[in-house]
Formats: sequence, C-alpha cells, structure tokens
Amino acid sequence: MTDNACPLMTALADELVKAEAIRTPPWREAFATVPRHVFVPEWFEQETDDRGIAVWRQRTAEQDLAAVYRDVTLVTALDPATAERVDETAWTGIPTSSGTLPSLMAGMLESLTVQDGHRVLEIGTGTGYNAALLCARLGDADVSSVDVDAALVDAARARLANLGYEPHLLACDGTQGYPGQQASFDRIIATCSVPHVPTAWLEQLGPGGILLTDVSLGIEGGLVRLSARGDGRARGFFTTVSGRFMPARADAQGYPAQECQERAPTTGSRSTVLTAAAIRAHYPLRLALAFHLPRVELVYYADEAGTALQLQRGDGSWARVPLAGDDTGVVTYGGGDDELWKQAEAAWEWWNSAGRPDQDRFGYARESDGGAYVWHIPDGAAWRLPV
Repeated sequence: MTDNACPLMTALADELVKAEAIRTPPWREAFATVPRHVFVPEWFEQETDDRGIAVWRQRTAEQDLAAVYRDVTLVTALDPATAERVDETAWTGIPTSSGTLPSLMAGMLESLTVQDGHRVLEIGTGTGYNAALLCARLGDADVSSVDVDAALVDAARARLANLGYEPHLLACDGTQGYPGQQASFDRIIATCSVPHVPTAWLEQLGPGGILLTDVSLGIEGGLVRLSARGDGRARGFFTTVSGRFMPARADAQGYPAQECQERAPTTGSRSTVLTAAAIRAHYPLRLALAFHLPRVELVYYADEAGTALQLQRGDGSWARVPLAGDDTGVVTYGGGDDELWKQAEAAWEWWNSAGRPDQDRFGYARESDGGAYVWHIPDGAAWRLPV
C-alpha cells in the first residue's frame, strides 16, 4: 500500500508548500516521505444517517487510500462513555483523539524553528504521525513523546517501529511533562489544549527554548509560541497558524462528565450591533471577546425558534443572538440585566477601534507564579487571564 501512497504523499507535501504551511525543504521532505496511512489506517467521518442522526461513520485506508492524504482532520477515537453503536460501521459519541489537519501540523512544526541536534518533547502522541515527522526531521534519538492513553502509545510505538523509528515514548499525564527529565528539551510542542501553561513544561525547557501550545481561554483560544526565560516565566505571541485541539485529559478513557448549570429564565431583549454572523466570521474577534470576558463560554443554543449563539457564565446568566431570521440584530438575555452582552459589545467596539487586529498582534506572557496575561502588541492594552 505504501508504494501506491508515494504519489499521494508527494502531492500532499506539494499542496502544503503551495499553501505556505510548509516553508522549508526539510519539512517538505518529511511530509513527502512519512506515510500518513500507516498511522491512520482507520478513522471516523461525521455524517447524518437515514434517521437524521449525526453519527461517526468508520472509514479505512484500504477502502479509500486517497482520503487519508486530504488536508483534513481525521477523528481516530471516541469516548467509550459516550460512544453508542448505531449500526455496523457507525457510532455516536465525543471524539477523544484525532489525526490533526496536515496543514496545521506543518504550520506548527515550522513555527518550532527546530535545528539539527535539538531535543523535542511532544505532548500528545495520538496516532504517532507527528512524532514520525519529527523523527524524519531530527532523528528518533532526539524525539520524545507522551500521551495519557497507554493504548495509543503502544499502537504508535508499533507503527513508528514499522518505519524504523524508535523515539522515546511514555504513557503518562502530559501536563506533567516527561518523567525524570530536568530542563533537557530545546523545544516542546503540545497537540492538546490547556487552560494555562503547565509549570512542568517550563521546568523541562532550557532558557531560550521554545514552547508551542494551544491555550483555551473559554470563548476562544489559540496557538501561542513562547520563549522560556527561566524561573517559570515565558513570553511570546499568538501565531498566524490558528487551530483548536482537544483538551488535555487526565483520564485515558475520556473526559469527566460536565455538570450542567441550570440557565436563568429570560429577563429581556434589545437591539444590538454585535451579531452572530460577526462573531462566527472573525476568529481574532472571538479572541478579543475571550480576553474581555474571562470564564464565559460560547455555545450554540437551539429551540423551536431556531439556532443562536449564546454567551453563558457559570452563575447561569446568558445572552444570545440568533444565527438567522428577522431578529439577528436582537439580543435576548437571562439572569438579570444585559451586562454580559454589554461587555461583549465593548470588546467588539475595542476590536474595531484598534483596526481589527489579527491574532498575531496579541502577545501572551506566563509569569513565575503561574499567572498569565495577554496584551495588544501595538498599544500595550492588556488583560489578565484567570488562573
């Protein structure tokens, strides 16, 4: 099958070069020589079945080899606690592991700016494909990777060995770093999201070392590239590469059940200039909303009137605007007055007055006490993040 995949591997590498996700020859060579189908022999694609139920349909590389080499994320595992088989090849459930979008992987690997001899730690082994790309670029002796799921690590180890790679792999809680290592990595790349940068990562990163991770901030989040400064401090910026990863988890089987907060009853509505269309269309705006409204979630809300975007707090208060219809310029709210949406409108006004800055115009700093803040690089406007 690998012989048949060679043209597909080359085509994928060329596609990523054309898209400017790959910018240097060594990474093009890695993508053109590491077979993705070895690491993603089967996956799940979401579809709506005959009954109108959204399900995950299992696909295999044997059925459609070319599909593996599309620039798409391929879901590879479902949470057993939520997965329910609905027919011979389909399940419902929450994804817990995936083969990341190749263009996102390429952009992140380029952002690491690795050099020959650099030691790299990957947080989130997953299928092992990203570890294989690192091995192809740096040699397996300089690559370490951890994952909370021992079964995933064992499968990745076998796939890597099949290609002649033997990086250092361990099954453990990745937020605690690589067990037994003391500040011994030049680069750390995390393919999972975290609400804040773990202390263990910075302890294992030498001064001047680079950390690349997805930071989840509630409403939105993004990839930050940080340079370690010692004493638990790091400073950097949101990258031009944007993408969201599944949250890091301590349980190998899945995510803990979320306690559902009862939403407050409706208390009013009014006109607004901030629409659902604007929020959906502008990723940097969602980042600005996350900075201005810490501990607030953005969710989809559906009822007999249709679907809306809803901001909600843990105390049960909420505010939402419809996605379509005649009332897209109307916000409805519950849990008191409309203060939650007023804060969202203030973030919208700030973002517009600042010239609608892209995400790479925002910096991110992690302090020695574990706290963090973000700032608008051009004018220094700053927002402290919750711990």
